[in-house]
Amino acid sequence: MAQDLNIALVRVDNRLVHGQILEAWVPYIKAQCIIVVDDNISGDVFSETVIRMAVPSEIELIINSVDDFAQNYIFAHDGGKKTIVLFSNIADVCRAFNLGFHFDKLNIGNIHNEEYKICCSPSVFLCDKEIRDIVTLLEKAGVVIELKRVPRERAINIREALKDYCNIKP
Repeated sequence: MAQDLNIALVRVDNRLVHGQILEAWVPYIKAQCIIVVDDNISGDVFSETVIRMAVPSEIELIINSVDDFAQNYIFAHDGGKKTIVLFSNIADVCRAFNLGFHFDKLNIGNIHNEEYKICCSPSVFLCDKEIRDIVTLLEKAGVVIELKRVPRERAINIREALKDYCNIKP
């Protein structure tokens, strides 16, 4: 049975749970729950334990594979615990979206790809596949995508960052 959550932030950050999440985003959003969506972490006892040790006990932590998450959670803006959903990469976000986890806004905080083609911000380096996936989310799904490490930072619109690279309109 799918569960509705008050999802306040959908974010891509290859570090998943770390200081910016716990010290900046959780208090800013007043989040009561963090969901880590990652096939490599889900089911890996060591990785799950490390993440659980980092998250304060008053914050509920859920760790799911992409498939389990998409089948069990529905994006909602009201009711339930304020929740942050964390993905480690763009491909998993797209997969969750295609499996039915539809959202209207995506925050990209940190992506470092060794094969990057474009540096969009000091913390976002994208390869061709990531750029194609982002353009699909923008153009076909209508998702608003911003680059923003912490809440008080000025957001960079991904359309502006990619306009010269792939001819999308800002």
